[in-house]
Amino acid sequence: MYKIITMEREFASGGNEIGRRVAKNLGIELYDRNILVEAAKRLELSPFYIEDLEETAPGSIIFNLSKTAMGGSKKDDPNLSMAEKLFLEEKKIIQEIVKKHNCIIVGRCGSYILKNRLDCLKVFVHADQEYRIARAIETEKIASGEAKDFLKKSDKRRSSFYNTHTGWKWGDMSKFDLCLNSCSLGLDACVDILTELMKK
Repeated sequence: MYKIITMEREFASGGNEIGRRVAKNLGIELYDRNILVEAAKRLELSPFYIEDLEETAPGSIIFNLSKTAMGGSKKDDPNLSMAEKLFLEEKKIIQEIVKKHNCIIVGRCGSYILKNRLDCLKVFVHADQEYRIARAIETEKIASGEAKDFLKKSDKRRSSFYNTHTGWKWGDMSKFDLCLNSCSLGLDACVDILTELMKK
């Protein structure tokens, strides 16, 4: 039986909305940006600084694996960048959360951090570019003339963050238990699928 859902998602694919609706259906907590806010609070970082910092790739994969959570270094290591310290703190928070209750975790490399938990359903939400552009304009209120470039930049930042901190390749569907195309399935079906899997 699954107790946790971790969800990685392409920008404007509807992943956040799917996660919120599933959490509401099940009466469980959803964690996304609030993990980042709590990590910044613990590190005494300004909220105006953390969003860009979190998705800043600190360096090469080899450097990352020797210095971050995967290598076991401590957050007060003077050799760690602030971006790496932030990720370490997020990892710690995620591990604390899943000890307490069933939940949904959106982003933050949760699928990698909890990769060895059999009670964790690891999900990747993706969609066609045109669908994502339309959603970016409609739900994110991005100007139509800027949406395509915004998507490209968002994808690059997200993949860089993910690749650096996990050593995996962003979008590699073999790393997930379930991949949902929110364009072809529709958000309602994605919500229903995840809700039923969690109930079972």
